[in-house]
Amino acid sequence: MRTVAATRYVTPLREGGSLPAVVEGDDDGLYVLKFRGAGQGRKALIAELIGGELARALGLPMPEIVLAELDPELARTEPDPEIQHLIRESAGLNLALDYLPGAVNYDPLVDQPDAALASRVVWFDAYLSNVDRTARNTNLLIWHRRLHLIDHGAALYFHHDWDSAQRASAGVFAQVQDHVLLPLARELRAADVELAPQLTPALIERVVGLLPDAWLGDEPGFADAGALRRGYADYLQRRVAERAGFVEEAVRAQSRYL
Repeated sequence: MRTVAATRYVTPLREGGSLPAVVEGDDDGLYVLKFRGAGQGRKALIAELIGGELARALGLPMPEIVLAELDPELARTEPDPEIQHLIRESAGLNLALDYLPGAVNYDPLVDQPDAALASRVVWFDAYLSNVDRTARNTNLLIWHRRLHLIDHGAALYFHHDWDSAQRASAGVFAQVQDHVLLPLARELRAADVELAPQLTPALIERVVGLLPDAWLGDEPGFADAGALRRGYADYLQRRVAERAGFVEEAVRAQSRYL
């Protein structure tokens, strides 16, 4: 995974609850930066990285994710005190996605991805317990006429209560009934057959291994960053092995549209 340095704060994206922003990197690229000092904190960045990189490994369309170094000195040129505070609180390593110029929000009344892609996205979001892909907030973009996934920061919500991880790994995902692509996801069992075998322990450990130490410190119940990475990897591997619950729940929810 590449690391860039943010050299210029371009503009805030006010529609995001965590005040993401478009920034310019030292490679002259534009990125949507997610701040570790925002309200959701570093766990949103952890979920974003794990979700985005697993999605990419499964062939789902994702903008490139990079690590982004943020110098607190950038706050000096910002007139908005809220943005100044956010930049200073986020000094160090953050996460950013490649900015897709001209992309538009997915409109379920206009855009109709095929059943195979819709089913793969729904299956994947149920696997990650991603509550944030609804008609109110799709977190999907259309760019060059192609669907792109963004924003997995609300996924893996078990990690806000690690005592629930064992129970959550085998749990259903009732919120799948609200997924914006569920009406189109007519091939969920085929998606399960295709995607589950790809989520191997080696892949999961590789993706979890991308998490920076700076995001993993001081987690109660874990001795160090390595132990916390192991916790994420164990959960994700159990979630694959115990997936029958969330798959059947998704199939039942989708049957309303048949």
